[in-house]
Amino acid sequence: MPSPTEEVQRGLQDVVALESHLCFIDGKEGRLIYEGYDIRDLAAHSSFEETAYLLWYGRLPTSDQLAALRHRLTELRTLPDAMVARLDAMPSTAAPIDVLRTAVSELSLFEPDESRPGASSIGGAQRLTAALPSILGQFHRRRAGLPPLESRPALSHAAYLLYALLNREPTELESRAMDVALILHADHELNASTFAARVTASTLSDLYSAVTSAVGTLKGPLHGGANERVMELLDEIGAPDRAEEVVKAKLARHERIMGFGHRVYKVEDPRATILREWSRRIGEAKGDLHYYELLRVVERVVHQEKGLYPNVDLYSGSVYSLMGIPHDLFTPVFAASRVAGWTAHVLEEYQDLRLIRPTAKYIGPVDLPYVPIASRV
Repeated sequence: MPSPTEEVQRGLQDVVALESHLCFIDGKEGRLIYEGYDIRDLAAHSSFEETAYLLWYGRLPTSDQLAALRHRLTELRTLPDAMVARLDAMPSTAAPIDVLRTAVSELSLFEPDESRPGASSIGGAQRLTAALPSILGQFHRRRAGLPPLESRPALSHAAYLLYALLNREPTELESRAMDVALILHADHELNASTFAARVTASTLSDLYSAVTSAVGTLKGPLHGGANERVMELLDEIGAPDRAEEVVKAKLARHERIMGFGHRVYKVEDPRATILREWSRRIGEAKGDLHYYELLRVVERVVHQEKGLYPNVDLYSGSVYSLMGIPHDLFTPVFAASRVAGWTAHVLEEYQDLRLIRPTAKYIGPVDLPYVPIASRV
């Protein structure tokens, strides 16, 4: 018989499932640490390539190591011809996150050596990180009628992602804003998609299967799509002088305002603090502070009414929108960053492999008599 005293932690909240050296979230103090380095320092001084190196290798690279990684990621941007053909065959009406999930799985067919579990999967980690912007660019350009994608080896990873999606050379400020956004989204401990990747890897499945699991998990609006919902709210509000009225009315109807609160942070998400400033900077550069001003009012009202602090999703969408990225690409862009963390966690899982298999508290009946089908009502 199941024990009635078994304690259930719904959503595995506060359950410590494993040990990791990759990421530490200090929810009380509002700090996020990658391999010992504060996210605020990385956002101020690092690049996405350097941050990816840190997550994969556990240390900051030397100048030569960073140059080598940048060169390697540039080489790996080009997709196999057969992969391009597959992307071009996908329906142009498909959701980009669905295309990305399918493409990640299919990419493993062209990387058989790197898709096997183990330490060699670092090559697969680099391939996936380099390829995701190309996958998104290839699909988006076809549906938008834009010219074919080019490798553009002179562009950084962040600048290449923007070029792939916008078909123009980003400004220096835009490139840096995207670099910072990629750094901030690169890892976040055992979030839902990362946990899904580690569960898959714990079965000794391959890296591509683990990342496919992660992308599928990220698709859920409670995880990866919140910044899209924030932008929908801003479009609904329209003018800053309507923001307080609209938000209060939604709260009175017990509607959820996306971009606020977090299961881990008890204070403001440090990523939100950084992206708030970038929303202002990009808005000023574009001569358009509409989104920033709306968000400031929304932020004030929600904190005043509910005591909630903003999380990373509140301001990220405004940064992307001001640069011209379509809303349905927000979650795939999230994936293009988080893939560095996903793959780092998979590599860590391979180093200390143990099948992740929690138990469930059974609450159904037991010892029911079997009734022949002819006698069932």
